[in-house]
Amino acid sequence: MDPVGTISGRAAPLPRANVDTDQIIPKQFLKRVERSGFGEYLFYDWAADHEGEPDPEFVLNQRAYRDAVVLVAGPNFGSGSSREHAPWSLQDWGFDAIIAPSFADIFYTNCTKIGLLPVVLAEDEVTLLTAIATDPTNVVTIDLEHQTVEAPDFVARFEIDEFTKHCLMNGLDSIDLTLAHTEEIASFEGERATHKPVVSLDAADPPDIRFNV
Repeated sequence: MDPVGTISGRAAPLPRANVDTDQIIPKQFLKRVERSGFGEYLFYDWAADHEGEPDPEFVLNQRAYRDAVVLVAGPNFGSGSSREHAPWSLQDWGFDAIIAPSFADIFYTNCTKIGLLPVVLAEDEVTLLTAIATDPTNVVTIDLEHQTVEAPDFVARFEIDEFTKHCLMNGLDSIDLTLAHTEEIASFEGERATHKPVVSLDAADPPDIRFNV
């Protein structure tokens, strides 16, 4: 995944509480085997009217927010199922970060595994930032290194555990972390063969399991 450093741009306000993963990406769109291609179905039930046409009142359908890189959401964002497609669809749409008072734990972790930055701020700070985001000319800047969020007349600091921060800033997903121990893995696999059980297949004798030493 790409390293995360400073994220700066428009923020789209979505002040709804308890937005679950089926609202983020409805289940009928989970048939793809690739990670890409989910963005066009993001918040589908809210973004489209009963005839499947774009609802002009929905924030992400408004021209001013089509290039937003930050989503400012309500509490308990990403609740419901553990589907990884939810953060995939947000990232595929173009978001680099989500700011909310709280996130569902599994959703939060799924975001960090793909380089989508979840930022937790106090509820009053999110309320203020939501108001700022209603003016699409305002720019929101998130600095992961210094753990700050800045906007016009707004500065806040967020917490993030050091290991997650290290992985995000260095672009390390689970595979990258594993590959960093390639030599140790190869050494273990080389030694492991001498400890495998050996089974005697002589038909005259009952199976005999013994270990090489």
